[in-house]
Amino acid sequence: MNDTDKRPSAERRQETWCVVRLDDNGNEFPVREGLSFDEAETLARSFESKGHKQTYCVRKSPPDRQRHLRRTFEP
Repeated sequence: MNDTDKRPSAERRQETWCVVRLDDNGNEFPVREGLSFDEAETLARSFESKGHKQTYCVRKSPPDRQRHLRRTFEP
């Protein structure tokens, strides 16, 4: 579900993370930004547990989008 096989270090966990939806054609769409790692992982698991067809993953927010403001997109 996240970009690596390992959980990020405590320092990296404090950075801003986002949940991304991957469609059948390999396109990526942001679902929510400005989350802690734990919040992002919980949200991605929540979507997947509801039987959504798409895949959701957790990604570190790009440096230009590292902010504490939460921004939501409709999947």
